[in-house]
Amino acid sequence: MATKKKAAGLTVKLVKSTIGSKKDQIATAHALGLRKVGDVSVQPDNAQTKGKINKISHLVKVIED
Repeated sequence: MATKKKAAGLTVKLVKSTIGSKKDQIATAHALGLRKVGDVSVQPDNAQTKGKINKISHLVKVIED
């Protein structure tokens, strides 16, 4: 029986509000699919995603799958 491999990804959760953040940080959160506190998004594990997470690291929590 063949087993399915789960695609490698990063689960990103917005844990702090973007109110008072710079416009580019708000745009980065929206690009990751995070609009409200508590929103969760699964993103591919690549350099672009890690750069976005690094930019708003103080607002998000990351779980590697």
